[in-house]
Amino acid sequence: MKELVVVSGKGGTGKTSIVASFAVLARRAVLADCDVDASDLHLVLGPKVQREEEFSGGSRAKIKSEVCVGCAKCQQLCRFDAILCDGPGNEFVEKTYRVDPLACEGCGVCAHFCPVGAVEFAPVVNGHWYVSETRCGPMVHARLGIAEENSGKLVSLVRREAKRVAEQQGLDLIVVDGSPGIGCPVIASITASNLVLIVTEPTLSGLSDLERVAQLTRHFGVETLVAINKSDLNPELSAEIESRAGARGLSVVGKVRYDRGVTRAQMNKQAVVEYTAGGASADVKRLWSAVAEKLNRSSPFVVL
Repeated sequence: MKELVVVSGKGGTGKTSIVASFAVLARRAVLADCDVDASDLHLVLGPKVQREEEFSGGSRAKIKSEVCVGCAKCQQLCRFDAILCDGPGNEFVEKTYRVDPLACEGCGVCAHFCPVGAVEFAPVVNGHWYVSETRCGPMVHARLGIAEENSGKLVSLVRREAKRVAEQQGLDLIVVDGSPGIGCPVIASITASNLVLIVTEPTLSGLSDLERVAQLTRHFGVETLVAINKSDLNPELSAEIESRAGARGLSVVGKVRYDRGVTRAQMNKQAVVEYTAGGASADVKRLWSAVAEKLNRSSPFVVL
């Protein structure tokens, strides 16, 4: 079993568009959308949900107003200013304390030190994850709740479930739409994968972000390739990206031209390789051939 992870230094480089085309070209791979903070692969592939599960990545405090005696111990100890004195009154005090759920970091200090046991500290639902079917094969994806954290844990869960589905259905390839950037979700996306494809664009920020992501993949020892999307919009910077990538020992295995057909395909809920044969579609097909060849030569990943 092989795992390909497609990432980018920032959002908007065309990473998901390329993953959608790879899903079509791979023919029955398991798809994993690990961009859980802003997932959008489902907009192109139209998954039909077969299974839905709640995700709990941590616990949160809640004060029982009927038990609170207004001692303010919780407010004094809270380092995140998450305790407010505007709760309903009870037989002990006119106002009780309450927890602001958006400010609470789930440390549990208030629950541990409350002298009357008025603070509950229980797991909370941070989002949902799904196992679905698409026209290109099974897909595991997720949605993190608004202002919720622990996206790295949710990414790891999505990848584990994708591997389980691949084993269950006898499929030998997982294509992952990773998170943009270099933070915790990206680390959770690339760790122990076979191959990472960084999608960048010919802009100064694209060049800078490419170098940051390449440094991250090198740190984790994951083989890495580069693709330049919309490469013809700035040929000089595209050449600079190739030069910088080569200096870091990275291969630019594909360039995809700017093509309005990509947008028209998305409006029709299709990958560009389904919508048209020329232009960017031909570029993505060549890119997939180069990536697939590299995947075939890579070692199987180790399931941790």
